[in-house]
Amino acid sequence: MRKFIPAKKRVDVTPGESVRIIRELQGLTQTQLSEECGIPQTTISGIETGRVNLGVERAKTLATALHVHPAVLVFPGWQLESAA
Repeated sequence: MRKFIPAKKRVDVTPGESVRIIRELQGLTQTQLSEECGIPQTTISGIETGRVNLGVERAKTLATALHVHPAVLVFPGWQLESAA
């Protein structure tokens, strides 16, 4: 039987805050990210402020544009404990 390693919450960050933080760390504006991924700037703004649900498909699209794994956006603040 497979043994699963539980993840633990490290920080309280919403998916939208995660998108904003990663975007800003990469020096991108919402408009630039919009042009890169094809998601309207108003939708990106809504995601970052929590008015619009990120969703799996948008997470995949944004993750590709931001060069991160989608889980970084969907499950921000979680860290997998190392296997002992």
